Amino acid sequence: MPLDDLPLDDLPLADLSLGELIARFNPSDPAFIANPYPVLSALREVTPGFRNPITGQWTLTRFSDVQETLRDRRLGRAYTHRYSHEQFGKPTPDPRWSSFQQHEAWSLLCLEPPDHTRIRRLVAKVFTPRAVAALRPTIEGFSTELLDACAERGQFELLRDYAMPYSVAVICSMLGVPRSDTQLLLDWSHAIVKMYELTTTDDVRTAANTAAAEYIAYTAALIAEKRKNPDGLLVSELVRVEDEGDTLTEREIISTTMVLLEAGHEATVNTLGNGTRALMLHPHQWQRVVSGDVDARSAVEEMLRWDSPLQLFERWVLDDGVEIAGQPLEVGEEVAMLFGAAERDHRRFPDPDRFDIGRGDTAHIGFGGGIHFCVGAPLARQEIEVSVAGLAKRFPNLSMVEAPQYQPNFVIRGLQSLHLSA
Repeated sequence: MPLDDLPLDDLPLADLSLGELIARFNPSDPAFIANPYPVLSALREVTPGFRNPITGQWTLTRFSDVQETLRDRRLGRAYTHRYSHEQFGKPTPDPRWSSFQQHEAWSLLCLEPPDHTRIRRLVAKVFTPRAVAALRPTIEGFSTELLDACAERGQFELLRDYAMPYSVAVICSMLGVPRSDTQLLLDWSHAIVKMYELTTTDDVRTAANTAAAEYIAYTAALIAEKRKNPDGLLVSELVRVEDEGDTLTEREIISTTMVLLEAGHEATVNTLGNGTRALMLHPHQWQRVVSGDVDARSAVEEMLRWDSPLQLFERWVLDDGVEIAGQPLEVGEEVAMLFGAAERDHRRFPDPDRFDIGRGDTAHIGFGGGIHFCVGAPLARQEIEVSVAGLAKRFPNLSMVEAPQYQPNFVIRGLQSLHLSA
C-alpha cells in the first residue's frame, strides 16, 4: 500500500511532516502521555523549535538550545518585575484564584532578580549542603522503616507504600512539621501542582486555590509557633535568618516553605516511580545496581534523565534582540523547553534512548539551570540514592506485578501506581 493511502496513525513518524508531528504533540492524549518520546524525538530531529498552535509558545526540542535558554538572563520566569500585564497583552490575574497567586507571589520558582537574588541568598544560608548531609541518618531511618513494612507484605505499591510517605516525611522532618500532618501536606501538594499543566479546568483551579488557602493558613500558624518555640529546623531558621540586616517576611517564608515541599516531594516521588519502572523494564540494569557494579548515587542521574519527572519548563522574553533556535523573539513572547526531548538528544547523550543506569552523567537538566537551578537538588539526590540502595539491598529479585499507567498529566510526569513483587 502506498504511503499516501495509509491512515495517519499508521504512518512511521519519520515520514510525517512537521505539521503532522506537531499535531501528534498532544498533552491531552492518553496515548501520547503513555509514551511521548517517539513524538518528541521525531520533532527534535525535524526542527530545533516550533510554534505550539494551542499555547502560542515557541517550543524548544534540542539540548543545547534548552540549556542556553535556561541560562539566558534576557529571559525570565516572571515579567511583572519589569512589565505590566497590559504591556504583555495578558489579562490581570483572576481574583477567583487569589490564594494560589499568593502562594506563587514569593516562590523562588517564580521570582527574578533582585528579589530572587535576595531570597535565595537568605534561603541558602539555611538550606546548606552541611544541613542536607546532616539529614542522612534521618532519611535512612525513614527509608528503613517503610521498606521493612514493604518487605513484610511481599508485594507492595511503591508510590503509596513507600515513595509518598517517605518523601513527605523527609521534607517535614527538615521543615519542622509534625509527621502526623504529612497527609495534609501531601493532599495540598497534589492539588496545587496540577495548576502547572498546559491546560487546566475551573474545577482543578478551584481545588488548587482551596488547597493553597488552607496550606497558607497552616504555614502561617507554623511560623507563629516557631517564633515562640524555635527548634533549629528549617522553618525556625528561616524565621531567624539574617544577612546584612535583611530578613525574610512572613509571606516570603510561606512561599519558600510551600515550594520546597511541593517541588521536592513531586520530583522525588516521580523520579523514584519513573526510574524504578525503567529498572524493572531493564532487568540487567537492575542487577548492575544489586551487584554493586553501579552505585546508587550514579544510578540517580540516569533515572532523572531517561524519563524526566519534569517535561516542560517556561521562560518569558524580557529583552529585545533575543533569537533562539533560529527564531527571532519579541518581548512578551513565551518559550517552552521540552526537557523530555532535550534529555534524549543524541547531540549531547550517546545512544540516548538506551537506559544505561551506569551512565552517571550529572550534566543533564533534570534540576533546571541558571539562577533557577533547583535549590533542593542535593536533598533530592540523597533521598533517591538512599531509596535505590535500600531497594537493591532488600529486594534483589524485584519485579513489576503489572504494567503501570501514567498520571493524565504532561508537564509533571509520574505514575499512578507501581505494583512490585519482592
